[in-house]
Amino acid sequence: MDKATIQRQLHDTHEAFFAYLTGLSDADLLARPNAKWSALQQLEHIGRSVRPVRLAFHIPQAVMRGIWGGADRPSKSYEALVAKYQSKLDQGGRAPSPFVPRGGRLADRARWVRRTRRQVRGLSRAVGRWSEQDLDACILPHPLLGKVTLREMLYFTIHHVQHHQRLVERNLA
Repeated sequence: MDKATIQRQLHDTHEAFFAYLTGLSDADLLARPNAKWSALQQLEHIGRSVRPVRLAFHIPQAVMRGIWGGADRPSKSYEALVAKYQSKLDQGGRAPSPFVPRGGRLADRARWVRRTRRQVRGLSRAVGRWSEQDLDACILPHPLLGKVTLREMLYFTIHHVQHHQRLVERNLA
């Protein structure tokens, strides 16, 4: 995916998740079948996950390379990144504590949608300041996937919201 497609997908996948949640009843938003995260907790998790990605995209490239180094391989395709993530989940991978939702109250829904929407917009704008080549040359740490290129982190962010929407849909089925 090129930058423009990534930016569009970041917007579209998150907006689809927000729209899906808007269509749920209060009972469905709070439901926790089999002690799984509720739809509102999934929303909070997504918000907590997007923020550090947005912040990372504001780190100067030289600083990023000084901290984490540079890529020693080409970026994986979207499909390969998704397959690696699924494999990590299948091996028992779970969200680290900073990304675990703490709330899940109806009163917090609008705030988390607003906050997450703002983070996604900021991330998309920040992506626009990076070259296609730099998205493949710079790396960041991911708590489950290890070191990933910036492009892979964006692929993850797109897939991640879709993954959590599917979890909500499955949990409410």
